[in-house]
Amino acid sequence: MIQILRTIAALRAWRNGLPPDVRLGLVPTMGALHAGHMSLVDLAKARCDTVIASIFVNPLQFGPQEDLARYPRPIESDIAMLEAAGVDALFLPQPEDLYPADASTYVVEEAVSLPLCGALRPGHFRGVATVVLKLFNLTQPHLAFFGQKDAQQCAVIERMVRDLNVPTEIVRGAIVREPDGLALSSRNAYLDASHRAVAPLLHQSLVAARLAYEAGERDAARLAAIGRAVLAREPRIEVQYWEVRDRYSLAPLETVEADGCLLAVAAILGNTRLIDNLCLGTGTPGGLRFANER
Repeated sequence: MIQILRTIAALRAWRNGLPPDVRLGLVPTMGALHAGHMSLVDLAKARCDTVIASIFVNPLQFGPQEDLARYPRPIESDIAMLEAAGVDALFLPQPEDLYPADASTYVVEEAVSLPLCGALRPGHFRGVATVVLKLFNLTQPHLAFFGQKDAQQCAVIERMVRDLNVPTEIVRGAIVREPDGLALSSRNAYLDASHRAVAPLLHQSLVAARLAYEAGERDAARLAAIGRAVLAREPRIEVQYWEVRDRYSLAPLETVEADGCLLAVAAILGNTRLIDNLCLGTGTPGGLRFANER
């Protein structure tokens, strides 16, 4: 049976009780779990002796006009999913557990967090990096598992781990998609039927650019224009960015070299913000291979 750890003291006692040679995997989440999260759990179970998940809707990464209050919190069904998957423990803190009232220390990454979502959501990645480092300090995992759908988040965490000498290996899991290509996201629940019907255009725009790349196109501006043209067919989609970037530094590119690139898109559809991405150019069809791809 899964152990529910609701306090820092309970988490530390559980962690201290593990055998010294155990290989521990952490799957951090904000809940509202779906098949994408569970693919990370499966990956953690395959690579680790013991797996702990966390569910914490982190207020520090939401802006004042964002969806903190309405973010879905189906905690009982989330616990049931984790238990059925064989997760050993769940850390389930409250905001006051992780953030003292007079907290004044934060983690700020100052390069890969700045463009794309970082430019549109000031302070977001400060909140992400701060809570993730707290979770790493508390759980001391050997490996931590994050989804490639949040590619910039992965890049920020990888840079933080490198720069601060955190002894945790970051593992990226592949994007899990609906049959029509829509990337799984807890926020997809916000889409009404009409918006859900056109949401797969984000993925279709990435695929159009990938096909052009595979046909020989290497000019980043032309690849972006191809992707944007797909979304321009649907006036309800408000594009925030459609970019061709370095996969790891997220620097802008003029030409896609042999080591490839990240295609990244963010758009507003109704009242819902959607993101998606696709990696190109590692010598395998469709781009970079992730740990749980087949």
